[in-house]
Amino acid sequence: MRHTALLWSKRLRVSLPFFALAAFCCLRGVGATASARTSSAQPNAAQTKWTIEGVLGMMDKASQDFHTLTADLEHVKYTAVVKDTSTETGHIFVRRDEKMRIEITKPDPRTILREGDNLFVFNPKINRVEEYNLGKNRQLVDQYVLLGFGTKGENIKKGYLVSVIGEEDFDNKKTVVLELTPKSEQIRNQIGKIQMWVDEASWLPVQQKFFEAGSGDYFLFHYTNEMKNLKVSDGQFKQDWPKSATRVKPRG
Repeated sequence: MRHTALLWSKRLRVSLPFFALAAFCCLRGVGATASARTSSAQPNAAQTKWTIEGVLGMMDKASQDFHTLTADLEHVKYTAVVKDTSTETGHIFVRRDEKMRIEITKPDPRTILREGDNLFVFNPKINRVEEYNLGKNRQLVDQYVLLGFGTKGENIKKGYLVSVIGEEDFDNKKTVVLELTPKSEQIRNQIGKIQMWVDEASWLPVQQKFFEAGSGDYFLFHYTNEMKNLKVSDGQFKQDWPKSATRVKPRG
């Protein structure tokens, strides 16, 4: 039991940085939890009117005027080895100029801040900031962190084999469900495939489901109250943790 608890705790601690680092030692439930979920009904692929080209074309149009996004976020992680589900909630702020902030509010508050190649994870409980440089992993990170938020369809096709699973009513929205299989073997060794629910009104993702390769684990990012192109000031992306915070640069 102690071993199981330690394993679960370790995987939960690293899940959000992996998403953000995408190397998101990721940018992770079964069934329904709070509001993040996968529907028990299967998307209807036979009757959908959408083709791959049609969906990616609409996402292209939506990306042309994408500048910012704010949303409530629920992050759900399922760990197969212990058959356990963990849930975190918070808010996400994204700006097109390579700035992102995730505020996890429950159950364990922390801040994830991205500024270009720099990524910071602040844990107020221990008053510590972990600093990462994305460097050569930058493109890999963006494939996860910004997937569907102003992403051009051509870029999605470059990185993934794309298929349309079908359509589904999700969060009282009409969505088209895509399945993305990474073309890169390096990425597939970490993430076998991704499913993404895209709102047919805004052409923004309302949920992403990442399947970790070879483990049976998966994680969900569920977005609600999405607001596109609201003014998000520079102040939102400041390193506003205490000056007394310990700063570390983890290796690996």
